[in-house]
Amino acid sequence: MDNQSGVTRDRHYGYAEWTDKHFTAIDTGGYVCGSDDIFEEAIRKQVQIAIDEASAIIFMVDCKDGLTGLDKDFANILRRSTKPVFVAANKADTITQSIASSEFYALGMGEVYAISSATGSGTGELLDALVTCFPEKGSGDPDQATPRVAIVGRPNVGKSSFVNILVGEERSIVTDIPGTTRDSINTRYNLFGKDFILTDTAGIRKKSRVKENIEFYSVLRAIRAIEDCDICLVMLDAQHGIESQDINIISLAVKYKKGVLILVNKWDLISKDHKTTEVFNKEIREKLGPFAFIPVIYISVIKKQRIFKVVEEVLKIYNNRRTKIPTSKLNEVLLKVIEKTPPPAFKGKYIKIKYITQLPKPTPIFIFFCNLPQYIKVPYERFIENNIRKNFGFDGVPISIFFRKK
Repeated sequence: MDNQSGVTRDRHYGYAEWTDKHFTAIDTGGYVCGSDDIFEEAIRKQVQIAIDEASAIIFMVDCKDGLTGLDKDFANILRRSTKPVFVAANKADTITQSIASSEFYALGMGEVYAISSATGSGTGELLDALVTCFPEKGSGDPDQATPRVAIVGRPNVGKSSFVNILVGEERSIVTDIPGTTRDSINTRYNLFGKDFILTDTAGIRKKSRVKENIEFYSVLRAIRAIEDCDICLVMLDAQHGIESQDINIISLAVKYKKGVLILVNKWDLISKDHKTTEVFNKEIREKLGPFAFIPVIYISVIKKQRIFKVVEEVLKIYNNRRTKIPTSKLNEVLLKVIEKTPPPAFKGKYIKIKYITQLPKPTPIFIFFCNLPQYIKVPYERFIENNIRKNFGFDGVPISIFFRKK
């Protein structure tokens, strides 16, 4: 939220409960009739989709501004809908403003509910009337146990276009202007037997380049989406390759132990020969360094190239993240590797690893029990991690390894 108008652009969904009835609330941008502005035109489409989806409509007006021409124009649009409409006169923070809300009866849309979103005043009466439109109680958040996939990256790499192509509708507003998406937008993908939540996020730029408050909070929401998801799709622009900011985003996802998949978009704009993919792969792998376990897919959202391969890879990484290796299998395979290449001796003392187990956690965590865990260095830990991946997979998933005194 911000005092500047036009902050909300896309449709935002949230789950609500009132007097034991559960329902979905859809927040939309402000509807402006007859404007040629590229964003206001796109917002009108989003609002119309929300109206079509809804069972009931809350028509929000402003007590301070009073009845305006825009209110009358939008009331005419709502009259075309057969949905019940509830007029909510917001900003009725004082008795005077509450009395002023009676002006909106001129719209001829029935009862006017004077409310204050800031204090909650009057919202109870509005909700009491609203839930009478819902014959069933409904359920809580149906997406609670569903896998979550966040699409992150720098501005203007094609994140919103990718979501729109996958779900087959204009879920997010798309323009050529960087920073079009301002919030994290959740969308349920439930096609071809696949089921997960897609989160479209705002582009993440370097801190030094973020000047506006709105963009600052957009970036915070994008980082929150990384924290809340199971899998991160990090999207790059093929024309710019992998940059330092992309590495920062990948590092953040790995830090939070999320599954990671790199998507190189706009692949159709690259002039290619028989070695192009190989050269790109080599450059990306060199810059990834310790994150070489992350798969890379070259896609074109516009041409719909390898879009559904991404869906298959996402589910594969999700399953990798939840894989549990039996303790007997771990010890059988890895103790032979360790016996052949034991940890280097330190100060004349030999390190002996006796037992390995995987913890029952949401992400892969392995514990190695040994006599002198404090003397095991990072290079040997990397050697162990590489052998776990070589024998058991875990592509696209960060692995945690701990050495403990037996």
